[in-house]
Amino acid sequence: MKRILIKLAAGLLLLSCEHVDVDSGPGPYGDVVTHDEIILGRQLEDPFKTENMTKALQALYPTKAERLPLESTDYYVRFLPGTQAEFDLLKSKGIELLDHPVDYEVLKEGDWYHDPSIDEKEITWQYAVVPKDFDFPENIEYQILHGCYLSSNDPATKSDGLDWDEIERKAFELTGNESFLEEGTKASKVNPEGRITICDSQYAGGKPVGVSGVTVSCNAFVKFARAYTDRDGYYRMDKSFSSKLRYRIMFKNEKDFCIGFNFILVPASVSTLGKMGPEGASIEVTRDSEEKLYRRCVVNNAAYDYIMRCNDQDMGVCPPPGDMRIWILPFMEESSCAMLHHGAFISEPLIATALGSYAFLAKLFSPDVTIGVSGDDSYGEIYATTVHELAHASHYAVVGNDFWNPYIKYILTSFTSSGDAYGTGAEEGYGYCEVGEMWAYYLSSLLYKERYGGQLRDFGADNWFKPQIFRYIDQRGVGREVIFEALGQKEVVDIVSLRSALIKLVPAKKTVIEQAFALYGK
Repeated sequence: MKRILIKLAAGLLLLSCEHVDVDSGPGPYGDVVTHDEIILGRQLEDPFKTENMTKALQALYPTKAERLPLESTDYYVRFLPGTQAEFDLLKSKGIELLDHPVDYEVLKEGDWYHDPSIDEKEITWQYAVVPKDFDFPENIEYQILHGCYLSSNDPATKSDGLDWDEIERKAFELTGNESFLEEGTKASKVNPEGRITICDSQYAGGKPVGVSGVTVSCNAFVKFARAYTDRDGYYRMDKSFSSKLRYRIMFKNEKDFCIGFNFILVPASVSTLGKMGPEGASIEVTRDSEEKLYRRCVVNNAAYDYIMRCNDQDMGVCPPPGDMRIWILPFMEESSCAMLHHGAFISEPLIATALGSYAFLAKLFSPDVTIGVSGDDSYGEIYATTVHELAHASHYAVVGNDFWNPYIKYILTSFTSSGDAYGTGAEEGYGYCEVGEMWAYYLSSLLYKERYGGQLRDFGADNWFKPQIFRYIDQRGVGREVIFEALGQKEVVDIVSLRSALIKLVPAKKTVIEQAFALYGK
């Protein structure tokens, strides 16, 4: 956690003001992935608007008057949340929010959009499709843009004998959107499916492996579908389409963490893949792919694999808390596990003093983990950093804020007084840092070796605290599950109490434990 928050605050200010990112380039799948602002063109007529679907039904089945006019199954709406809490409330209702309208031409793809009528310091309009019986939250401004008819949401279509695929295609034609229809799907719809993979040159012989647990989303106007990738990167939508779709990877993982942030307030980053056919999108991410997409996929897989291993049958370590917010910061080398979103130290008076006018940014955006990737070029480097910080997050899960607040206070105090976040090991409260960093460096060294083989890397061994203590006792029968259990004891706040807790847990290994602490202790 050298890996400090003052630089983070300055970075947050940069991110909240800087909108344009020119770091974009062609992806291996033929489209250009860009993280710039979405550029919209003219407004299009939505074929799924209820009156347009009614016209299509009437054109194909003029004698089916009993079904006319159709009743809306859904509403196309936009919300204007005024606070983070209001935004989170909308997300908690399970709806997919987009920061741009879906019934406009997209002249240039991107990852974000801000309505020019809304002040750039405020949250922009959020667009969504909601069921007709949606319970609109009180006090959040919204507008119903129009009613929609989605046949898959109408139970009556299951037995009425009508070809709703053909009706839908007719609606595209009647609204001037026939160019969206795919030649190969005019006879029938298909369910989009595909595979998202990434290559690590040091792992699995460099063969592509799945990007695990991410959300793949697609839409044609107001008709949306989304699915999680499985561990091997495969996904399949539960809705069928016959038109071209806009695809995007949303880094909201099924293991209850998200990688953000996208622009303002959006906790999960989006990598837009552009418009492709209804059969699905498959991509292979490599080190030569667009930088942000590559880094997001690496951090995603490192976090997914780590959490999958947090069980009694594998590592014997508890997982990090749910609803984790992970940020990737390309302008920083330092990383952190501040656990802000889960309430750690945010009310500490030292924060206001140390961060000054930036303190409000930490409260507003509240990341739990930040991954600094400036200078990290390889999958392995980013992997090691990510599992280091998640080892901290697992530690936090068992000790809570009573341990974490003085831990972060020590780091901030050390950094502001000496420029070194770890200090010298002589400052007040050094024990929190000592046992916390010993654990994170020890576990990341083990996981790195288990992934890549070779000689064990002694991450952190040159610091005044000694993760070698854990390596020593691990190799002599006191494994990571025992070490983690000791760290979770309320009284363990320094190396002396840590040694006592370990001996109490495994008295048969007292000699080994005492040898390790004597060999590497201060």
